[in-house]
Amino acid sequence: MKEKRGIIITGAIVGIISVLLVKFGNPKNMGFCIACFIRDIAGGIGLHRAPIVQYIRPEVIGLALGAFIISMKNREFQAKGGSSPFTRFILGIVVMIGALVFLGCPLRMVLRLAGGDLNAILGIVGFAVGIYIGVFFLNKGFSLKRNYTLPDFEGYLFPIVNLGLFVLLISGFSMLFFSEEGPGSMHAPVWISLIAGLIVGALAQRTRLCMVGGIRDMILFRDGYLISGFLAIFVFALIGNLIFGYFNLGFAEQPVAHTDGVWNFLGMVLAGWGSVLLGGCPLRQLILAGEGNGDSAVTVMGYLVGAAIAHNFGLASSTAGASDYGKISVFILLAIILVISILNSETLADKKALGKSSSN
Repeated sequence: MKEKRGIIITGAIVGIISVLLVKFGNPKNMGFCIACFIRDIAGGIGLHRAPIVQYIRPEVIGLALGAFIISMKNREFQAKGGSSPFTRFILGIVVMIGALVFLGCPLRMVLRLAGGDLNAILGIVGFAVGIYIGVFFLNKGFSLKRNYTLPDFEGYLFPIVNLGLFVLLISGFSMLFFSEEGPGSMHAPVWISLIAGLIVGALAQRTRLCMVGGIRDMILFRDGYLISGFLAIFVFALIGNLIFGYFNLGFAEQPVAHTDGVWNFLGMVLAGWGSVLLGGCPLRQLILAGEGNGDSAVTVMGYLVGAAIAHNFGLASSTAGASDYGKISVFILLAIILVISILNSETLADKKALGKSSSN
């Protein structure tokens, strides 16, 4: 019960902070969005040139550094990696593109619903379906194989890179890109954003907060520990939105969202399925990377590249809906993730090998 109380309190704090970040300048229903913020960072360092989504988001930096600091304090930092790194990189790309077809990560999906955006319901259903498919393959023996202990410096690199990026941001480094309009131009003050990220990063590290893990554990074990954190995020973000007048119930005219229901659903099927195979949602991967997990750091790099691909090739949705290229990409990526799932599932791979041997 003490642990359950802890994650509920964490969810409450995350929900409150998310609404306060909107009050301080972040886009509505986007106090925190890992996918959107990594996309903005990709634009900020010039990996894509979509002018309305370019900014170095201190919240993401704070998440990684908060997890690093608290894991070091509690002696939980452990440098490790080597678990199918390139497969994880590809899955990171897949998850990011799916999220940008929907226009949000699992955390923003909950925040959108708390703001009255009913399009998020289709995203949540798609996300749950994707997780269910992923769980099916877990039950068939899916594994990206074990990781290995690495030198501590390998684990320090991800926090160091984030710290360096923050230094570039506050120094006004001239080679960075900053949006002058659109979502990228809307942001809370730098230090407020960083502190918010540090708090959420530390709390998420202690409680293992993860939307994917919550739904997965409910399916596999009927364990409501992790999902209770996201229910708390929803409740307290809803209360905050009502207090500040941000709540707007409906499908149409929602901030940084579209009403294309099929693609809201399918985009989050991709994100949910890929996240189960990776072992956590984008928020969880950032936290793990801050703890020294090199596999999660590779996954985050996959997110970054996926965001660049999504905007350079017109795969990301806009408020007008999913693009034609984005729709095609969803089907291609569903096929790719199916192949990855089958070939890394012990039971299915054994059946395939047995079929080949019997035919010979």
